[in-house]
Amino acid sequence: MSEEAITRLMEQRLASLHKRWEELKEILSDPSVYEDPERMANLQKEYAHLDELMQTYLEYLKVKENIKEAKQIIRDSDDEEFIALAREELAESEKKLENLKNQLLKQLMPLKKEDKKPAIIEIRAGTGGDEAALFAGDLFRMYQRFAERKGYKLEILRQTPGAVGGYKQITFKIDYPGAYGLLKYESGVHRVQRIPITESGGRIHTSAASVVVLPEPDPVEVKIDEKDLKRETFAASGPGGQHVNRNQTAVRLTHIPTGIVVECQDERSQLQNYKRALEILRARLYELELRKRQEELDAKRRSSILTGDRSVKIRTYNFPQNRVTDHRINLTLYKLEEILDGELDPLIEALQIAENVEQLKREANEEHT
Repeated sequence: MSEEAITRLMEQRLASLHKRWEELKEILSDPSVYEDPERMANLQKEYAHLDELMQTYLEYLKVKENIKEAKQIIRDSDDEEFIALAREELAESEKKLENLKNQLLKQLMPLKKEDKKPAIIEIRAGTGGDEAALFAGDLFRMYQRFAERKGYKLEILRQTPGAVGGYKQITFKIDYPGAYGLLKYESGVHRVQRIPITESGGRIHTSAASVVVLPEPDPVEVKIDEKDLKRETFAASGPGGQHVNRNQTAVRLTHIPTGIVVECQDERSQLQNYKRALEILRARLYELELRKRQEELDAKRRSSILTGDRSVKIRTYNFPQNRVTDHRINLTLYKLEEILDGELDPLIEALQIAENVEQLKREANEEHT
């Protein structure tokens, strides 16, 4: 689909929402609506969401009108100085319009319930041996720096260090409402191309690590029956299998109906490890339910942006060329150091826009069927 067609779809949807926004303003000005507090609260919530979007949309329409006027001046005026000013105005307005369009495409689709939740992230070293573990460590630092830049709290839930650094596996939580909505696009296989510190011949190697991003559910959303759990304890161990204590503080939980197994050994007490394991298990069960729902939707309609498939290669980090490529949207940025230092916003924003464009296309197709 061409850019013009996407813009047309976006403007059609915004025009429809603008009509609803005007309707809501009129409804909320009627004193009788306040006789029903629940209805009033729902209408006010809908209006508040649309109002932010509509302010951007009205600015977008104003800039479009400025572009139209500047083009008319360039076409019809005989005053060279006036034409030069109009050309400057046109260039500035066209740039502003593109920024507003991207902003509208990000704002257009309402957030899903799970998008507003904190995120639990699991990183596992994949192919590449010690280098994969080092890369898993780089990915963890990338998300850690992202959280620091945003002012989000990050908490490590469990970790298994690599033999020469990094992690064989690490699970952590970014405790901010909305972290999942931002980082859900990170799920999948991340690939790195570079000369490993373990390589004496100076050859470029390719290694990989998998990332899974889960929404943290509320306890009431995922009820776990104790009779469905198999609970085992064992002595916590450090790198290389050396036991760091002889007490049975580590906990392994098996959810019998699904076969999901979670281990935790980083805390000092068995109770703390049990709580951590239960937290991770709850997130995995919640994700399992979300994936079932998504599969049901995908049977009717396919999304090419956010598949949630952990085995899909989503991104390559190429050190020799200083580039990061997201394969889902064919986006390449030559700012590898900045991205690994937590500057993920350009990638997240591009993926948000791409997902919303896909949603617009699906809605348009459904209207014609």
